Amino acid sequence: MADRLRAGYGAAPWHLVVVTAAIVLAGWVALRLAGEATFGRMLLWFVGAAIAHDLVLFPVYASADRVLRRLVRGRVTLLNHLRLPALGSALLFLVYSPGILRLGETTHLAATGQDQRPYLMRWLLISAALFLASGVTYLLRRRQVSVQRSERA
Repeated sequence: MADRLRAGYGAAPWHLVVVTAAIVLAGWVALRLAGEATFGRMLLWFVGAAIAHDLVLFPVYASADRVLRRLVRGRVTLLNHLRLPALGSALLFLVYSPGILRLGETTHLAATGQDQRPYLMRWLLISAALFLASGVTYLLRRRQVSVQRSERA
């Protein structure tokens, strides 16, 4: 029976149970949120985020990845060592963009008592640290491979 399910469904039976449980949980959460006064705004935000990702962000990072692939010419490890810090930097920018771009500066100052000026410099330093750590890791991995090759010869 499990083999027939795997052949028809494409995965193990436990996968079907977990996916079904996740859908039931998401449905329950949606019903609970539907009673909230801000449900319409949350739904609008969610749909807007999905549209912004699919129509704006995905083409941008897919194009950037295509350019990176051409630049590194098939060296997959180098490509991955560029992708990871770029993704981290982009996600940090996305999360902290109001502070980095100083949007809502007066509201932020009133709420926290702190200025937004350091956000840009901190984001740049964290991004540089991510790329530096990734670059050092890449160089160490290349050195290890070259040492192993020289030992074999």
